Amino acid sequence: MQISIKKVLILGSGALKIGEAGEFDYSGSQALKALKEEGVETVLINPNIATVQTSDGIADKIYFYPVTPHFVEKVIQKEKPEGILLSFGGQTALNCGIELHKSGILKKYNVQVLGTPVQAIMDTEDRELFVKKLDEINVKTPKSIAVNSVSDAIKAANEIGFPIIVRAAFTLGGMGSGFCSNNNELEKLANNAFSYTNQILVEESIKGWKEVEYEVVRDKYDNCITVCNMENFDPLGVHTGESIVVAPSQTLSNAEYHKLRALSIKIIRHIGIVGECNVQYALDPESEDYRVIEVNARLSRSSALASKATGYPLAFVAAKLGLGYGLHELKNSITKTTTACFEPALDYVVCKIPRWDLNKFIGVSKQIGSSMKSVGEIMSIGRTFEEAIQKGLRMIGQGMHGFVANKEIKVDDIDKELSEPTDKRIFVIAKAIHEGYLVEKIHQLTKIDNWFLYKLKNIYDTENDLAGYNDLIKLPNELLLKSK
Repeated sequence: MQISIKKVLILGSGALKIGEAGEFDYSGSQALKALKEEGVETVLINPNIATVQTSDGIADKIYFYPVTPHFVEKVIQKEKPEGILLSFGGQTALNCGIELHKSGILKKYNVQVLGTPVQAIMDTEDRELFVKKLDEINVKTPKSIAVNSVSDAIKAANEIGFPIIVRAAFTLGGMGSGFCSNNNELEKLANNAFSYTNQILVEESIKGWKEVEYEVVRDKYDNCITVCNMENFDPLGVHTGESIVVAPSQTLSNAEYHKLRALSIKIIRHIGIVGECNVQYALDPESEDYRVIEVNARLSRSSALASKATGYPLAFVAAKLGLGYGLHELKNSITKTTTACFEPALDYVVCKIPRWDLNKFIGVSKQIGSSMKSVGEIMSIGRTFEEAIQKGLRMIGQGMHGFVANKEIKVDDIDKELSEPTDKRIFVIAKAIHEGYLVEKIHQLTKIDNWFLYKLKNIYDTENDLAGYNDLIKLPNELLLKSK
């Protein structure tokens, strides 16, 4: 394909901070690699020297400036790029891109936004526009009212009815969000949220539903594929970045899986995204009822996980689609023979487990919820969920040997720890099983799907079976094989 664009500006991820970690370095580096392969000159703005994308030879030119409209305009003035990529630097880059568009800077210097149009980005970021957009195609979103003041938030909450969740628009990592069950809690939370943003959403609470995500790719010819679907081990109420995530989903029925897949494709087509996006759902465990929680018109934390889990380089493909390629024109970089239109099929289970370092901070609550506190994550791969979770728990660097056989953890109130999640919840589940809690009781307290809990109980039971043998020679081969 003949590419007309010769020089592209990429907005990088900016400084690493809690809630905005290295996944955007991954997406930016992949995009730069894809553009280089096409012979396009690349200019990168990223003040962070400790990233791969600012390493020598990745971009043709690097400006170590903050990713803000003021500095980006200076670079555009000097470099005169023909195109700009907004969706590879996380929320910082996206917000900056919207500002550049609104203030007319992109138009003034005749810079074309590659990939997803700015209007589509605004349709997904501004919650009012987002809800309207999905209403047009009869897709359900949580009942929600966007407000710009604390008094309006209280009015909205009384209209919807408590409990409610508050979300801040235009932010990342669930900043300023949380659950409220009365006006006092809401007032406190809303005041906090307005220190980050000028718009908050007051939404019906669907705490306890399953959270499921789909990574979807679309090209300019309207070809769409879903690359990977993932399921959160923790139910809704815990931010995806704070939750253990399993890919592909394990507890959805065939009907649920295909219903949400078809909806994802319908949504990405209607919004008009070119490249990659992530659709997050809440799914009622008792029925097939669902809500679309959000659509990220950018590479997200989940996209980095999906890329590594499936071997399908989402950011790399999205950058090429931004240049005007169709999915059928790109080769799958793993198989080298099939095209990028093929949906990967996994015969293994991938587990993502967050890592917290809350002990470093004095006075910080250990509870986890809809706002992100984790500082990193690991990914493990196994043939079964048990194998993947065991490997993962050994990798998070908390001195654990897996789900079981760890040093005794002190828990004052197991019920409270299970119903109000902390960074140690998975180990509290192990302790609860050890204390004789039934799976059903753990499910009632945590709302974690029974399937996951039975799998964890399976690990515990296997440990007990092994404990019955003191001699390796006497250990039956079947039990050894099952344990491995």
